[in-house]
Amino acid sequence: MTETIDRDAVLGAPQLRLVGSVDEAMYQEFRSQLAAAPEDGPLVVALTTLGGNPEIARAMGDDVRLLRDTGREVIFLGKAAVYSAGATFMASFPVHARFLTKGATLMVHERQITRTINLSGPLKSCTAQLKAALNEIEQSITIEEAGFARFVEGSDVDFDELRDRAPNNWYIPCDEAKERGLIADVI
Repeated sequence: MTETIDRDAVLGAPQLRLVGSVDEAMYQEFRSQLAAAPEDGPLVVALTTLGGNPEIARAMGDDVRLLRDTGREVIFLGKAAVYSAGATFMASFPVHARFLTKGATLMVHERQITRTINLSGPLKSCTAQLKAALNEIEQSITIEEAGFARFVEGSDVDFDELRDRAPNNWYIPCDEAKERGLIADVI
């Protein structure tokens, strides 16, 4: 994809088009479209999402990585909104294979949790419940930070900047994403 004409032609006809919440249904649609896609040439995955399940996004990203490991060129095309879990999925693509359409916006934030812990029973079991919740939170932070590192790898955005901005929902317009090196180009 060295020539602009070729790049635009390839990006203008994505083989996979995903819209909506990143969830089990999207993953099933992703797998179905992937199975029906041509086996040769670059594979373009277009995504528009307001977010969803980050673990589903990571699973889809693993599928992309495995395809790239076989030598297949896989390209990300974000359209309109690539929020939350969509940005997690985008992070599985190297910067040179990330594109956004004009007017598209990225949004990155910290993982969220809503949990009520009801302690009941012997004190030792209460301690175990609290430790289990803390372990889940710490593991989620580790996974989140690994994703943040992949998201900024090869860009001008420092990991610490992303970590500092993520708690406040960092919205990144396509032009800023291009200027900061988070994507290859805006089309």
